[in-house]
Amino acid sequence: MDSVPSLFQLNPERFETTSILKPLASASRALAELKGIAASIPNQDILIRALGLQEAKDSSEIENIVTTHDELYKNDLFGDETPSNLAAKEVQRYRQALLAGWDAVHARGILSLNQILEIQAVLEPNKPGLRRLPGTTLQDGEGQVVYTPPQHPDRIVELMGELERFLNDSDIFTADPLVKMALAHHQFESIHPFYNGNGRTGRIVNVLYLVQQGLLDAPVLYLSRSIVRTKGEYYRHLQAVRDRDAWEDWVIYLLECVEATSQDAIATVRDLREALFVAKHKIREAHRFYSQDLVNHLFAYPYTKIEFFQKALGISRLTAAKYLDALVQDGILEKRRAGRSNYYANLALQKILTGSDKA
Repeated sequence: MDSVPSLFQLNPERFETTSILKPLASASRALAELKGIAASIPNQDILIRALGLQEAKDSSEIENIVTTHDELYKNDLFGDETPSNLAAKEVQRYRQALLAGWDAVHARGILSLNQILEIQAVLEPNKPGLRRLPGTTLQDGEGQVVYTPPQHPDRIVELMGELERFLNDSDIFTADPLVKMALAHHQFESIHPFYNGNGRTGRIVNVLYLVQQGLLDAPVLYLSRSIVRTKGEYYRHLQAVRDRDAWEDWVIYLLECVEATSQDAIATVRDLREALFVAKHKIREAHRFYSQDLVNHLFAYPYTKIEFFQKALGISRLTAAKYLDALVQDGILEKRRAGRSNYYANLALQKILTGSDKA
């Protein structure tokens, strides 16, 4: 038998100690505040698209898939029209997978194995599905094997079926959902069910589980930034559970990530809400072409172009170009060039997402 134990062998009371309940309370408060402030943005698509792209970048970076904000936003804008690096395309697939997973959970209210398979298939279109061949091992930075996940395909199916039950039946394991998220994430990474995309799929499952549990209305808690900052701790705690049964330390680590990430997200949403307010009033006072659809489009995408603007507002190309140039004159957008094409950067949104005026 492999070294992956059943989660149902754990006692939920094990995670009701003071050392866990204190960070759990802090994480829960921060997450509830995030849920509330996120609801203050009238169009949730803005949060999901703009912040989801940031999460996609950070989550992919954990797997050494690195791209710049500028490359990422240009790939979002131009697709195959202009050359872009493979990393940017992979990051885009992450956001597509996140959105597809959210749509499925929102519609069905469960987080099924089939949905997890669909998420992974978007991330890794050439290598979809559960592993069926042995030989997968996890190595440290020096190339030494530190863990061998389950090798037999039947065992992988068995463990993933158990994980599906753990995520969807709250009566089987009566721990707090944040604790269950931490346990399920470790189990998923230990099963390592796919040839590729395990880490990214697992992090998408984290936030979708919180949505399914009603702790969030939309997938706007992105743990990847916190994990990037503490990458060494992340892997150390993962391995300590396997080596020393150190579940408590792992749960506390994830709870602290939830709290830190929630606080970061709260600050980002506040900044975004303020930028939306300023742009809305500035455009409304200066231009008769103001509309809420226009503002929504500007803040759903860091970069836009005439074709996108034209389609979003249902206007002619000439009119779209005229509106965009007017917004450039107002200082809301900056007109840039890529190859033979012009595009327009939302300066306020870009600064919020990147921390600088230039992506």
